[in-house]
Amino acid sequence: MSDVPMNSAAVAAPGAAAPRWLGVALPLALLIALAVFPPIASALGLDFYIGFVRRVLVVALAAASLNFIMGFGGMVALGHAGFMGVGAYAVVVLSDAGVGSAWGMWAAAMGVAALAALVIGAVSLRTKGVYFIMITLAFAQMLYYVFVSLRSYGGDDGYTLMARPALGGGLNSADESTLYWVVLALVAAVLWWMDRATKSRFGVALAGIRDNEIRMRALGYPVYALQLTAFVLAGAIAGLAGALLATGNGFVSPSMMHWTQSATLIVMVVIGGLGRRWGGPLGAAVWLVLEEVLKLNTHYWHMPLGLLLIATALYAPQGLAAWGGLRGLRQLREGSKP
Repeated sequence: MSDVPMNSAAVAAPGAAAPRWLGVALPLALLIALAVFPPIASALGLDFYIGFVRRVLVVALAAASLNFIMGFGGMVALGHAGFMGVGAYAVVVLSDAGVGSAWGMWAAAMGVAALAALVIGAVSLRTKGVYFIMITLAFAQMLYYVFVSLRSYGGDDGYTLMARPALGGGLNSADESTLYWVVLALVAAVLWWMDRATKSRFGVALAGIRDNEIRMRALGYPVYALQLTAFVLAGAIAGLAGALLATGNGFVSPSMMHWTQSATLIVMVVIGGLGRRWGGPLGAAVWLVLEEVLKLNTHYWHMPLGLLLIATALYAPQGLAAWGGLRGLRQLREGSKP
């Protein structure tokens, strides 16, 4: 494994230069802050934000799953939201069939999304570059139109769940705080697993393929199998995100899997930091918070978000998680001095 390109390991663990304790203390502090948020929000009469932060957590999970294949694996997929939609509709179909367990629904959603990713990845990964992008886009749009045509599940208008599935164990899924804590625990666990996966032999090999596929083939690595495995894992996690989103919102729509949603996920990853440990979650949080704030204050809320993307490309090309923005602003300030 020592023959894997060294720069791949460096990119996979960008925070290596920081104190080791900081890499544990910051996530732990954030987890504690998120855990105590619901009672504080309820006490202040801000119950709406419990659902909003839960949505941020779910989208952060989806963005992290895309970063897993795009940032660490070099596979730019313009159809990742399709797996979210598959997971969301799995909840609807199972609910309509009489399944009442949320855990069973979420597991099934991951399985169905993984199967879809296996089929799509098996075909798409036989191509490279722009052809891979276009094939993933084509598959996602096929899924979109399939669910638009399903009139029994609302078609283009979407479908509303009659009730949230049961969590069991004395947990009340109808309670916003309870569902929030369950989602937080799941998201934290999956993000931790993904972080470990990127630092494992599998993750380092995947980054090596991204950096120099020809060399990795020459070294005997099963490039296609490794990429397909990563693609399926990312699809399953995106399916879980879609299932959690459907459970929390109580509503699903084909618009969830439209190509514009996949493009938004890509933008989130780019803003947060492509191939960075917290790139996906950070980009999702920044994007959704700004979107929520700007929607309340202007009709032209897309424009500032576009400016954010431009500023990121100019002054933080490695993403906000790489602290490139701070360095860029410092250079800009020093350059403006007479």
